[in-house]
Amino acid sequence: MKFNKETFKETAAHISGQAKDLSRGQWIAIILGAAVIAVVLVIVLRPKPVPAELPVVAVEPVRLEDAEIYGEYVGRIRAQQFVEIRARVEGYLEAMLFDEGTYIQKGQTLFIIDPKLYRARVNKAKAQLNKARAQALKAERDLNRIRPLYEQNAASQLDLDNAIASYESAEADVIVSEADLTQAEMTLSYTTVQSPISGYISERNADIGTLVGPGGKSLLATVVKSDTVLVDFSMTALDYLRSKARNVNLGHKDSTRTWDPYITVTLADGSQYPVRGLVDFADPQVDPKTGTFSVRAEMANPNHILLPGQFTQVKLLLDVRENAIVVPNKAIIIEKGGAYIFVVRPDNVVEKRFVETGPEIDNDIIIERGLGYNEKIVVEGYHKLSHGMKVKTVPADTTETENAK
Repeated sequence: MKFNKETFKETAAHISGQAKDLSRGQWIAIILGAAVIAVVLVIVLRPKPVPAELPVVAVEPVRLEDAEIYGEYVGRIRAQQFVEIRARVEGYLEAMLFDEGTYIQKGQTLFIIDPKLYRARVNKAKAQLNKARAQALKAERDLNRIRPLYEQNAASQLDLDNAIASYESAEADVIVSEADLTQAEMTLSYTTVQSPISGYISERNADIGTLVGPGGKSLLATVVKSDTVLVDFSMTALDYLRSKARNVNLGHKDSTRTWDPYITVTLADGSQYPVRGLVDFADPQVDPKTGTFSVRAEMANPNHILLPGQFTQVKLLLDVRENAIVVPNKAIIIEKGGAYIFVVRPDNVVEKRFVETGPEIDNDIIIERGLGYNEKIVVEGYHKLSHGMKVKTVPADTTETENAK
């Protein structure tokens, strides 16, 4: 079929004629139907809304545990006993009867000082004592003869008084001579130098033939008893106040506690010495120059691993918080207003909770106020959170934790 101008005019006239034949109501129905069809098409064909994705956070429950609080200090090892062996009498050193650096027993002979002079003095004191005793015996016999004569009026009162005085003087000479002999024998014994304790002995400080004693070199060697050692270290006055606030008196045993302040020390290779030491002394006053006070602990050293004089790192148990609320350090957010934690409620809505923090324990921290022991906290992924936000939670030890970073 070919469309020309005449044909188009005829068609338009035909449609116009049909339109004239439609009533007003029919036109309204057509328009309403078209509108309904358009609305249905819009509803059916519009894109469905994509639901918002909840942020994923790693959570873990608040822990309730007995928290041990430690302090770290620099300490110095000291022998339980450190004795200097000195010459108490003057003379030439004749002999040394030990091997340097070895373990010696109490009472073992270490040095011999030339005893000839002091032995001669002992002999002289013995002779003086024998002479005094002889004179005392004679004076006693004289007195025993005079007294009966005096009673018979054959001797005067003066004779009796002289006899009594001579006897008492002779007895006093005996006592003096005995004291001189004791002193001479004691001085002679000092020529044999013995160890007052058991322990390890140092190298000798004087060679054989050296003049030692009051007029010469007196220090011969030192003996160290280190089966048990003492560890000295200093604490700050702040540590002391914190201990007092918790009723922990360092250096004093407390039967009300289930624990005692103990220390561990670090060896030179970085390992920890396997034996613990108990604090047995704390200085009652603070050094005004350093603001610290001295503390001492006693520690067994059966294998002599700890050497007197060496410095070491000391770790001291300061306190034990029983049933303390503990959270990881990484869960704490610090800002000017204080420290807070995001707490996840049972409906998975997070709450920004300000808390009061306490001492740190390795990678954890004690919460003094603001948390309950049965709550869950956000440990990773909190940087995308705000108060009142709903979240998706995963345990902190699952692989999904990576998505929370």
